[in-house]
Amino acid sequence: MKKFTFLLIIMLFFLAVCNIFGQQTTYPFEVKKTGKGNQSLLFIPGFASSGDVWNETTAKFEKDFTCYTLTMAGFAGTKPQADASFKDWEKEIAAYIKNNKIDKPILIGHSMGGGLALAIAADYPELVGKIIIVDTLPCLAALSDPNFTSKEKNDCSATITQLTAMNDEQFRKMQTQAMPRLLADTSMQETVINWSMKSDRKTFAKMYCDFYNTDLREKIKTIQCPSLILLESFFVNLKPTIEGQYKNLKNANMQYASKGLHFIMYDDKDWYFSQLNNFLSAK
Repeated sequence: MKKFTFLLIIMLFFLAVCNIFGQQTTYPFEVKKTGKGNQSLLFIPGFASSGDVWNETTAKFEKDFTCYTLTMAGFAGTKPQADASFKDWEKEIAAYIKNNKIDKPILIGHSMGGGLALAIAADYPELVGKIIIVDTLPCLAALSDPNFTSKEKNDCSATITQLTAMNDEQFRKMQTQAMPRLLADTSMQETVINWSMKSDRKTFAKMYCDFYNTDLREKIKTIQCPSLILLESFFVNLKPTIEGQYKNLKNANMQYASKGLHFIMYDDKDWYFSQLNNFLSAK
């Protein structure tokens, strides 16, 4: 009997260990890891975009850096999560950096991904080495409404109802009409539209509403790392407004593209890569 009890205890212990170590932490994003280097780059794509938006960038830098490229849950065909939110995504990206012991990565974010990079650098300054922000504003809504204040309990149900009620043809038409204002490179427009078409519609609506309610203008005071802010060419016409949004960001290097629109990595490649090279090589 004693022998049986001992064997039972050993077996239960073994099962418990297997259960603990067999569990994998799940995050609200997929990660593609490439390259080898002591310094890491962590790429966060923009709203409804695939991590593939960074393909040309990672190809340039993966020989010298370890690259972590995210695609957020529910975007561009990735599995959606039950209750997506900007704050949760920020927290989970920070958790991924901590849990995988990625030492002081350089965060590179486009559009909403740039907003996530700003928020992470502000709330977890000890985690981040540098940030590169590609055409993001700390408060998108304030561009059209200077008196904007974010709502503490923002109701996104109307936006979700409106966008989920659209059929695919109506949704594609909306995205196709919007694209020429975001991307000048016509050879890439269909690719970006298809990322939206493959995105979970509820996630699309919820995150659009959530990000539009986000205001990081005060929060960025706490960012300590060097920051490169790359802005689309049109924004040079709104310089006082744009730089007013960034006035609380210390160590900021603000640069305006020479041509093109929101997808700077496609529309002004030479300038974009020149800016990244200079910033990444600076000590």
